[in-house]
Amino acid sequence: MKIICIGRNYAEHAKEMNSPLPDVPMFFMKPDTALLPKKNPFYYPNFTKELHFECELVVKIKKLGKNIAEKYAHEYYDEVGIGIDFTARDLQQICKEKGHPWEIAKAFEHSAPLGNHFLPLEGKKIQDIDFRLEKNGEIVQKSNSKHMIFSVDQLIAYVSKFMTLKIGDLIFTGTPEGVGPVKIGDHLEGYIGEEKLLSLKIK
Repeated sequence: MKIICIGRNYAEHAKEMNSPLPDVPMFFMKPDTALLPKKNPFYYPNFTKELHFECELVVKIKKLGKNIAEKYAHEYYDEVGIGIDFTARDLQQICKEKGHPWEIAKAFEHSAPLGNHFLPLEGKKIQDIDFRLEKNGEIVQKSNSKHMIFSVDQLIAYVSKFMTLKIGDLIFTGTPEGVGPVKIGDHLEGYIGEEKLLSLKIK
């Protein structure tokens, strides 16, 4: 099972990070150990002093595919979830400055917690999904998938040029503006529409 994460897929987030808009989807990987076992708390890692949340819609691949045409991409998923791409921002900055890969800042243990279940897309449009993240009861990120630079179908078509997508693979589709730091004691809650799917305490 692969975790494929899309970077800079919302224009306002790229702006807040002082980064240019991508011409093609930008993606990186996380290992399966980045998933947080259900009902486990998230422990603040001791190698960073600047841990940031990035709330994202997550699509789960339901069948095997390679070189998938965009017009057929919708056949490869039928549900949507929510997750957090935790980022050690201080380590990421060092990596950027030195031209190093970002794995130590993005792919560490439990850096990709998911909501407790996925929602069926029946009756919903994947490019019209409201979602938000609350920190300690206050909304910190709020957007809709229609604001993605690259649609879910475009992401699947692009990524599948380079690697086979397998059943159960997860695509974190990018984060909107509003990313920010967490500290021990914070409580994060992720919603799709008005349904709470994620509840995470930082310890």
